[in-house]
Amino acid sequence: MQKPSLFFKNIRYSLDALVVFLSYFLTAYGFNRGIIPIISPVFYIVAISLWWSMSLFSKLYSDRRSNKFSEEIVFILYHTIVFAVSLSSVLFFLSLNNKYSSPFIIVFVSVCSFLAIATKYALRKKIHSALYHGAYFDQVLLIGNNQVAANFIETVNKYYYYGYQCAGYIADQPSIQNEVQYFGQLDQLNQVLSSKKINEVFIALSNKESKQIQDCIRICDNNNVRVRMLPDLTDFTTSSVFIQNIGQLPVVNIGSLPLDKAENKLVKRIFDIVFAAVFFLTIGIFILPFIALIIKLTSKGPIIFKQERWGLNNQKITCFKFRSMVKESSDIDEGGNYNQAFKNDPRITWIGKFLRQTNLDELPQFWNVLIGNMSVVGPRPHPTPLNLESMQTVDNYMLRHMVLPGITGLAQVNGCRGETKTTEEMQRRVNFDLYYIHRWSFWIDLQIIIQTVVNIFRGDQNAY
Repeated sequence: MQKPSLFFKNIRYSLDALVVFLSYFLTAYGFNRGIIPIISPVFYIVAISLWWSMSLFSKLYSDRRSNKFSEEIVFILYHTIVFAVSLSSVLFFLSLNNKYSSPFIIVFVSVCSFLAIATKYALRKKIHSALYHGAYFDQVLLIGNNQVAANFIETVNKYYYYGYQCAGYIADQPSIQNEVQYFGQLDQLNQVLSSKKINEVFIALSNKESKQIQDCIRICDNNNVRVRMLPDLTDFTTSSVFIQNIGQLPVVNIGSLPLDKAENKLVKRIFDIVFAAVFFLTIGIFILPFIALIIKLTSKGPIIFKQERWGLNNQKITCFKFRSMVKESSDIDEGGNYNQAFKNDPRITWIGKFLRQTNLDELPQFWNVLIGNMSVVGPRPHPTPLNLESMQTVDNYMLRHMVLPGITGLAQVNGCRGETKTTEEMQRRVNFDLYYIHRWSFWIDLQIIIQTVVNIFRGDQNAY
């Protein structure tokens, strides 16, 4: 029987074939009608062949069930660029570039991109709905009973949309208390795989049990079952870890920071300047004066709120925001601690509540981006009192200042925004920040920006 993931992958191939056909039909119908044929089998065959073949380079059909849709959007956009270049080249060699002009190709590829995003989003929601109702799960078997194994079970149970269902586990002792069936010891693996419908096996054994690991892999290979490893790399989760081989020996590398490289800094800085300038010249020129007028008419006090925060290398910066609280608000409570905004905070004005929920209060920080003490994407800068409190209680807290702070960040799009009531909540936010710092790429920045825009319209329960 086909695995559910393979079943949906085949559906995505089929949908994309339909997307290419429909995109051509719509573009040809609305573009130079009478010159470009509405139906062109040659163009369609070339286009769909290139769409599928270019996916080998763009990884369009990779399994991203555990990733946000914003990441998939980035890969779709990257794929359409590769597709457009390859399509133009093939049409040139086939001497069809005169028939299908550059404007036609640009419109056609743009429609392909839009329809591909729309259909993949609809399919993703359909899959999530099916998973929520208990269908299309990949049945997985877990080998091991350590903390990594327990975390895996907790994760797949909590995030059902990953598409995994733990059928049970095998270990020397039945010690996992997550209502998962115990199938016996390691020597019963072959029997379990023969009698149960298992799609994948996850091995969570320690490095000291290398012989057992090899035996498990051999048995899984004999039963034609895919194997994945769950290594205990907890100590390296905030480092730039990557694995490569020296001969047949796998080596875990702890790399330097991506933004330590001058070329990466330059790319990020150019993107920041262009993005901020485009914002001010398009959206900002209209929305900033409008928001400023509403704030001025609805409450007393300055329009812009200036606050001291910590930026790159712990340097103090002045962070600009639209004022969202009453003029008399204080950042320090009666006990001398930093007074974070909380749900139904009486200090927040009615327009301020809307601005904070939609992140519009952060828009003046694009000026911070232009002058160079902030970036569009990066760890959110915290006020000085909150920094002083957190640096004493949160592990690796000061490491988040190794890069420029951002208007939005990986922690924020993953729900770590607003009030941090406990040390654990702040630690989770810092872990996301460090993960971003050690794994930065231009594509991650695009993904975070797209997810931020999505969250503005979808809303965030921690935004207040």
